[in-house]
Amino acid sequence: MEKETIAKIPVMNVQEIMTMLPHRSPFLFVDKMKDVVPGVSGIGVKNITADEPFFQGHFPGNPIMPGVLQVEAMAQTAGVVVVSSFPPEEQKGIGVYFMTVDDVKFRKPVVPGDVLELHVKKEQAVRNVFKFKGEAFVDGKLVSQAIFSAMILKRK
Repeated sequence: MEKETIAKIPVMNVQEIMTMLPHRSPFLFVDKMKDVVPGVSGIGVKNITADEPFFQGHFPGNPIMPGVLQVEAMAQTAGVVVVSSFPPEEQKGIGVYFMTVDDVKFRKPVVPGDVLELHVKKEQAVRNVFKFKGEAFVDGKLVSQAIFSAMILKRK
C-alpha cells in the first residue's frame, strides 16, 4: 500500500501571512511560519521584543507576555494552517473566527528576547468548524498550551 503524501508549504514571511489573516499590528502575533501542512498542522514564530505595546501595561518593570496573547498567537497560527488549505484565489475571502478555548495551561513566563514557537495540530473538523491543539515553546520548553476551536466563514 502506498503511503499518502501531504504537501508542505515552505516558510512564510509576515507579508505572506498578512495575505491570509486580516490581523495587523499590534494584533498580528505571528512573524513567520516555519512549517505548514495545509489544513493539518503548522509551526509559527513570534519574536518577543521589548517594545511590544502590551508590555507598557502588563507588569511594567517586569514585562511578561499575557497568556491570552499566547493563545491568540496559537489561534492565528492555526488560522494560517486552515486558510492555506484553500486555493490562493479564495484565501483573501476566508475568515477564521475563534469559538472556544479549553484546557489552557500557562507554564512559564514569556519575556522580551524570547522566541515563541507555536505548534498547532488539527484534532477535528466538522463542516466549517476546526478544533486544534496548540502548544507554545521557548528554547524547546513548553510555556503554554490550549485546545481551541474556530469557525471558517466568508469575510465581508
